[in-house]
Amino acid sequence: MTITYLGLTPEQRGCLDGIPFDGNHLVSGPPGSGKSLLAVQRAVMLALTGTPVTLLTYSNLLRQSLAGAAHALGPTDRSVRVTTAHSWLAEWYGGKAPRAADGWYDWSAFFDRAADTGPVPGLTLVVDEGQDLPREFYLLCRMLGARTTVCADEYQRLTDTNSTLADIARSLGRCARHELEGNHRNTQQIASLAAHFHTGAGVPVLPDRQGPPPRLHRFPERGAADLLILLAERHPQRSIGVIVNSKHTQFSLLGSLSHRAPRLKPQLYTSDAKSGQYRNLDLGRPGIVLAHRKSAKGLGFDIVVVPDTHTDASDDPTSAVLRMQYYVLATRARNELHFGYEGETEPPLLAQVPTRDLMRG
Repeated sequence: MTITYLGLTPEQRGCLDGIPFDGNHLVSGPPGSGKSLLAVQRAVMLALTGTPVTLLTYSNLLRQSLAGAAHALGPTDRSVRVTTAHSWLAEWYGGKAPRAADGWYDWSAFFDRAADTGPVPGLTLVVDEGQDLPREFYLLCRMLGARTTVCADEYQRLTDTNSTLADIARSLGRCARHELEGNHRNTQQIASLAAHFHTGAGVPVLPDRQGPPPRLHRFPERGAADLLILLAERHPQRSIGVIVNSKHTQFSLLGSLSHRAPRLKPQLYTSDAKSGQYRNLDLGRPGIVLAHRKSAKGLGFDIVVVPDTHTDASDDPTSAVLRMQYYVLATRARNELHFGYEGETEPPLLAQVPTRDLMRG
């Protein structure tokens, strides 16, 4: 069996090689440690043993990102399938899967179906960003006898129905734990800023790679487009993730950019679209991608712009939920990070960050 490793560091490769093919496994690590890359590689390795593998994500945008890597690296028979957890669950249940009020499914109905059907022979699952799936999902995996590998970080939860690492391990039953360390995505300056929002114990280890300091911009009304056009023209070969808090802001920025700089051809993703240009993106090409905060998990961009932090101005700056959200937003950036706001005063959460970590203007 020939295995091709795709851009893994020695530590990541050592972690991957140390995970047995059988059993349930939970891989945890901070942002930038390579969990998504390891999830793709793990799915490919398992598929090479002759068993079809399903790689699951919470968000459809992350699914698109991982699908390209999996298909480029994976077996030619496409025995690695990449899909969302919602889609896979609906397909397994069959018919019209009963929904619950929280956006997931009626788990009692799923458990009843699993009790009737029994374990699924050869079922092999790899889950990326597993902290955003509820613990009931992992209980179902256990009932179905799935061989399950989960990559997760409980300090990057963005959903209300989420799981801690302990929840995942306990729900899967017998589950081996593995740790990834290091930050291979961010610069030292970006990671230092993100550390202000970290909600866990201890301080994340900072990477050595250097870059420009993150910046906080005060925009006039609808002024964010000026910065986006400047960045896109200055860095034509880089990806620019514009991560916003509302669909209205997404389309407002798309309209401004399309009118003022149509040559930039910005892309927009919304989960409300069922198909077409706002559903299926080309994440391999440089340029601007407009995404909602809920779709940003697991993604990485050369430059990240969060232009509407004023929408969080009324939130409690000590809130763990808010801090965790900004931790995720900041750590999406590989080289440059820009926050923006409208109004007279800085949002309280960002106002607490000293100038040495967040430049103004």
